[in-house]
Amino acid sequence: MVIDFARTTASTELLKQVFQSIDAQSCPSLYNFHMHTVHSDGRLQPIGLMEQAIAIGLKGMAITDHHTIGGYQAAQAWLEDWKWNHPDIQTPYLWSGVEINANLLDIEVHILAYGFEPEHSSLKPYLQSKGTTGQDYEIANVITAIHDAGGIAVLAHPARYKRSHFDLIPAAAEHGIDGVEAFYAYKNPNPWKPCAVESEQVQNLAHEFGLFNTCGTDTHGLNLLQRL
Repeated sequence: MVIDFARTTASTELLKQVFQSIDAQSCPSLYNFHMHTVHSDGRLQPIGLMEQAIAIGLKGMAITDHHTIGGYQAAQAWLEDWKWNHPDIQTPYLWSGVEINANLLDIEVHILAYGFEPEHSSLKPYLQSKGTTGQDYEIANVITAIHDAGGIAVLAHPARYKRSHFDLIPAAAEHGIDGVEAFYAYKNPNPWKPCAVESEQVQNLAHEFGLFNTCGTDTHGLNLLQRL
């Protein structure tokens, strides 16, 4: 298979521009970079997810199933067909995405990968529908694999782990992480709203280490405007 790196590079550059503009109002009505389907541990079918995304009016998005791009591929195929049949309706830009387990400071964290070439060999160990072990599980190798595939690596929900985000973000930055999920609703409020204290702390750390800020609902249920 021929890998179209020119297209991947253009897509990734566009994504970097979007990440530079993300703020507390970006999610969940303009952008959403953390969503799950039935292909991992979510309840939404990829087509149902895309129908909601279009109805909401999302400008950009990524489906981030755990260790699989099956949901993304199904959504991408459906979206191309839908756009062909609805040329006058604005549709979201759908980037490739996946959520990968990794070891950082001897605890398990989740790394969100975006804008990568789905067929690239470096990501194959991470797209087998289950977590990895050994060297593949180390965060430095996860980030390198994402970068080799032309993608962007982001630390998911930094304030949700067994170690403080004040420890984890500097350590992730040292290993080459590109961004942090700054805007996240840790307490699952309704309506969805990022936690103010954690968001500010993560943004400050992102600024200190030169990282992108991202946002996402981490939807596992049937509503893209909620986490559960």
